[in-house]
Amino acid sequence: MTTAPTDPARLPLVFAEAFNSGDPAAVDRLFEPDAVFVTRPGEAVTGDDRRLANAEFLRLGVPIRLTLRHSYVSGDLALLIGDYLIEGDGPHGPVRITGSATDVARRGADGRWRYVIDNPSGTDR
Repeated sequence: MTTAPTDPARLPLVFAEAFNSGDPAAVDRLFEPDAVFVTRPGEAVTGDDRRLANAEFLRLGVPIRLTLRHSYVSGDLALLIGDYLIEGDGPHGPVRITGSATDVARRGADGRWRYVIDNPSGTDR
C-alpha cells in the first residue's frame, strides 16, 4: 500500500511508484482531498475531476520517471520542482510526454507530505 512520505523530497519518488503501479487509489492517497491538479496552464481541477485527470494518465499504461531538481521547505509547506518523462509503448502506440513540474506539498497532522497543488506544466505558458 502506498504511504505518503515523511520527507517532502521523497514525495515525487513515491508518486512515481504509485503511478507505475497503475492503481488510481495509490496515486490518490498522495493528495490532500481538496488538492488541485493543473490540467494545462490556466486550468485546474479538484475532487473527482482531479482523480479522473490522474486516471487518464494511468490509462496510458506507460511508466513515469521523475527527477527532483529542487525542494524548498517552509514549516509545513514544500515547493517541489522536478522533471518528468512518461515514455513507452501504450495501448495505442508510442507515448512520450515530458515536462518540468512545479508542485506544492503540505505536511499533514500525521507528519506525512501530500500534494496540495500538482502542476505538471510548471511555468509553461
